[in-house]
Amino acid sequence: MKIDIVTIFPDFFCGPLDYGIIRRAREAGLAAIKVHDLRAFAHDRHKTVDDRPFGGGEGMVLKPEPIFECIEALNIVPCEGRLDAKQNVILLSAQGKRFDQSVANELATLERIVLICGRYEGVDERVGRYLADRELSVGDYVLSGGELGAAVIVDCVTRLIPGAVGNQASTQQESFTISSDAHAGDGPSSTCASGGLLDYPHYTRPADFRGMGVPEVLASGNHEEIRRWRRRTALEKTLRNRPDLLDEAVLSDEDKKLLRDL
Repeated sequence: MKIDIVTIFPDFFCGPLDYGIIRRAREAGLAAIKVHDLRAFAHDRHKTVDDRPFGGGEGMVLKPEPIFECIEALNIVPCEGRLDAKQNVILLSAQGKRFDQSVANELATLERIVLICGRYEGVDERVGRYLADRELSVGDYVLSGGELGAAVIVDCVTRLIPGAVGNQASTQQESFTISSDAHAGDGPSSTCASGGLLDYPHYTRPADFRGMGVPEVLASGNHEEIRRWRRRTALEKTLRNRPDLLDEAVLSDEDKKLLRDL
């Protein structure tokens, strides 16, 4: 996968791209990630990329010219003339659709994504309307710029590229992930799949830590009881922390009974 990041702070990405799964994916040739300095596409002596908003108001707005020139320099045409469904230009914006695991799964199937990092009061609307395929936000809050959001998206998408994670099956057994073997009314067949819920609790050695023990069922060797415990605790944690996920989750009859008990 090719990933291009457009930003006025290219040095910001020296850290996020050099560690963990992202670094391994780059070294293995699974992901080619390039960071582009937006100011390189501003032609005045001060490398100006922002200006005052029409109509008045607080703050400054990123200008369309350098952003369009940067994207065009990457051999990508504005979205109305773009026919290749294997690439996406994405504007990071607080007004965008909320980024989640399903969007990450969708992006991971593409051959190329371009991330435009917004800054200041915002980005000229013509960028979102005529250049970007979509606007994304990493949450219902406002950041100083799109760089942190871009780093989040790169991390989340890169780990879904086949081969990036040592055991690729683990990416299908996490919070928010609806496994391919989960069908409506049946629930997930795996003892690990979350089925769109939060993940179940995890424990490791030692079995007793400062008087805090591991649930006995996990050491019982009874795989069916372990499965039931994991599913019950996943439901319990979801009900407590993210009850909204239950509205869209694939729930079996057993799940519904466990929820009634909870």
